[in-house]
Amino acid sequence: MSKIKALLSYVFPTYIKSVAWHTLFVLLSIIFSLFSLTMAIPFLGILFDNQPLITETVPWSLSIDSLMHNFNYFLSSIVINGGREDALVYISVFVVVTVLLKTGFQYMARYVMASVRTGVMKDLRNSVYKKITKLHLAFFTNERKGDIISRMTNDVNEVEFSIVQSVEIIFKEPMTIIVYVIALLYISPELSVFMLVMLPLTGLIIGRIGKSLRKKSVIAQNKLGDLISIIEETLGGMRIIKVFNAQKRMSDSFTSQNESYNKVLIRIWRKRDLASPLSEFLGTMVVVIIMWYGGKMVLSGGTNVTSQEFIGYLIVFSQIINPAKAFSSAYYNIQKGMASADRINFILKAEQKIKSPKNPTPFTEFKQHIEYKNVSFRYVEDLVLKNINLSIEKGKTIALVGQSGSGKSTMVDLLPRLHDVGEGQILIDGIDIRDMDTKELRSKMGIVNQEPILFNDTIFNNIAFGFEEATMEQVVEAAKIANAHEFILATPEGYDSIIGDRGSKLSGGQRQRLSIARAVLANPPILILDEATSALDTESERLVQEAITRVMENRTSVIIAHRLSTIVHADIICVMRDGEIVESGSHTELIAINGVYRKLHDLQIFA
Repeated sequence: MSKIKALLSYVFPTYIKSVAWHTLFVLLSIIFSLFSLTMAIPFLGILFDNQPLITETVPWSLSIDSLMHNFNYFLSSIVINGGREDALVYISVFVVVTVLLKTGFQYMARYVMASVRTGVMKDLRNSVYKKITKLHLAFFTNERKGDIISRMTNDVNEVEFSIVQSVEIIFKEPMTIIVYVIALLYISPELSVFMLVMLPLTGLIIGRIGKSLRKKSVIAQNKLGDLISIIEETLGGMRIIKVFNAQKRMSDSFTSQNESYNKVLIRIWRKRDLASPLSEFLGTMVVVIIMWYGGKMVLSGGTNVTSQEFIGYLIVFSQIINPAKAFSSAYYNIQKGMASADRINFILKAEQKIKSPKNPTPFTEFKQHIEYKNVSFRYVEDLVLKNINLSIEKGKTIALVGQSGSGKSTMVDLLPRLHDVGEGQILIDGIDIRDMDTKELRSKMGIVNQEPILFNDTIFNNIAFGFEEATMEQVVEAAKIANAHEFILATPEGYDSIIGDRGSKLSGGQRQRLSIARAVLANPPILILDEATSALDTESERLVQEAITRVMENRTSVIIAHRLSTIVHADIICVMRDGEIVESGSHTELIAINGVYRKLHDLQIFA
């Protein structure tokens, strides 16, 4: 129920007017539908000549008795003045008009509901995407990318198909059943006893099957997430799969998962398809019981219900079966969709660990220094950083070197609050970065990663990423500083060239220079370079290093490097091992110490 309320929160209050109009149109369509059905009673009474004629009216009121008495008086007047054939014509015309009004209001109800159905899904997609962009990085390292994509696409589509399209039924069919039940109680309270006992019983049977359907649906959606993960990994690792002749291994893995998913789907569809025939069978059983019991009462004279009223009762009750079928099918769909809703809620309710404070300390300008003060950090259990203490003066270049897994990347990720420190503080100009507005903090930093992160868009938009007001002149100037302008002009469309998925149409050096141009355009006072040249060939490295040197001028820079030759001019070099800074100083000082840095230096010289 809480999941339904969560989904309905997307309906109210945004679409409250549309829902109100929908409810009104549905109610009117039900009323006119009921009128068209109950016309069978006077029609049969006139046809079989056992309808008593009414010769006097009663005062008009909103009561059913008043409406029925005066309507019968109207028919009686027609019979008296024009005969029974004229009365049958009038009733037939009345039925046609009421059916026209019923269907017209049905269309109007669906017309206004269309914007609700599509709007709710639009809002849900927006909410999921926005939450994804706000979640901390640790969330994505713990989850499979393919499964997250499945939650954002297939699960959202399943909610749309199973739940949102059932919203109209949830609003309409209970109202239909309630109005019809009231009419049946008015016609014959005695006959309605069976109905009021049997309908809840059929609902209980359907509900029991629906619960098991939801459990199967959870399994199915998880397996679909696994399938998409395999597809995503296959597309990303196609080169390795081919080189190592692993096509059969990957194909077997996919086939096995697909077969497992298929078996679960078969069981789900078989249970889902049981809803309509089961509800129809149970409804027919109730009709037969009422026919037997009511017919017995009419024949024996044990009730005040006339034969035409009894037939009218059966006609009205038979119309409950379709709404009950639709409602039970909708219930099954909702149970299946709730499995997807659970998976979506896993994202929507994921804890957003990196938050800006309610009253952030202003950080308009970086003036003095950055300080790591007794900083420790762990991803799960083992400490990745242990009691780090480091001061970085404004305008200085700090290099981090050391073995893989020593904590270098984690250390720089803490600075823009991609993660939060476990113990200690990171201070900028004496202010804890957790007390700053996160957006304001990150606006003072530019990052160039080892693997350039680019988007399937134009060169211009990749350089101007995050800067909506950037002009062509600014982008060109940034590209020139990054040694990228010449190769950009050589592309077919220049700055309007589409670079492909992750920049696949460019070389590694070209991609890296675009990411440097993006950092230049941001003009940040603090620059983070995470092994920006380690994956490049010699010529590309030279061009990128020239660009980096230009970018670093008059900026505070933190560099992660494996190639020590690229950081010999750094003001301070910090040597890390097992999450600790074991040595620090300039290149000359560290060589003179003859410690860990000297060993790394000598290994690279003789490698």
